[in-house]
Amino acid sequence: MKASKLHGAGNDFLLLDGGLEPELEERLPVLVARLCHRQMGVGGDGVLLVTPHRDGEAQVTYWNSDGSLASFCANGTRCAARFAAVKWGWSEMVLHTGFAAVPARVAGAQVELGLPAPAAVHPWQELRVGGEDVRSRFLVVGVPHLVVPVAWPDFWTRPLDPLAPALRAHPDLPPGGANVTFVRVAKGALHARSFERGVEGETLSCGSGDVAAGLVAVDARWLEPPVAVVTASGRELRVTPEGPAPSCPVLLTGPAEWVADLEIAPEMLA
Repeated sequence: MKASKLHGAGNDFLLLDGGLEPELEERLPVLVARLCHRQMGVGGDGVLLVTPHRDGEAQVTYWNSDGSLASFCANGTRCAARFAAVKWGWSEMVLHTGFAAVPARVAGAQVELGLPAPAAVHPWQELRVGGEDVRSRFLVVGVPHLVVPVAWPDFWTRPLDPLAPALRAHPDLPPGGANVTFVRVAKGALHARSFERGVEGETLSCGSGDVAAGLVAVDARWLEPPVAVVTASGRELRVTPEGPAPSCPVLLTGPAEWVADLEIAPEMLA
């Protein structure tokens, strides 16, 4: 089994070409958790199978690192676009995900996605956690997200446990809970830290969570668009609403960086 490893702002993935090995969609689900293991596998936040249908169009199937299937991952989809650009020479394409058909443009390591408006936008709410009320806003950008503004002076170093897991599975959220993005405004940008479902821990970036956060920031008038989102990896994403935020289509732009091309050993797949 051949794979490539890419990362989008530190959110890292294994990508496989479904056109080369048609049986991969059946084989992968039981292998994903093993492949993504940080010590006993290759390591990754998830696995993407990219299958070309016709020139400029491909199907993207995404599994979280725990092996669960997810309808969408924005950083993963940006990596899929870069993968398609390198493998098949596409600079513009449409990637069919469980969320939507997503147009993408690739210029070197920079990838821009055009995303539809969020499927759901809830008003601000207070969630009770540990005897305190946490102000938050719930949006569905392919997958559910909870945006939580904070004023932590130690924003980048504060442990996210136990607050993040409690919010991620809060009983007042819809079934399945949500990814959680903690945000603050600093130096004209939105700083964001992400706690993701399916990984059940912090990742260095969550692209769709950063989109949700950027839309909330514009709607709340914290920042003017486009919004620069600084991730925990130090990489920056740009969120550009294409209409009145937060219920509007949006462009997400940022790096999708190539790490390695790999051949998975047979004993790993046994």
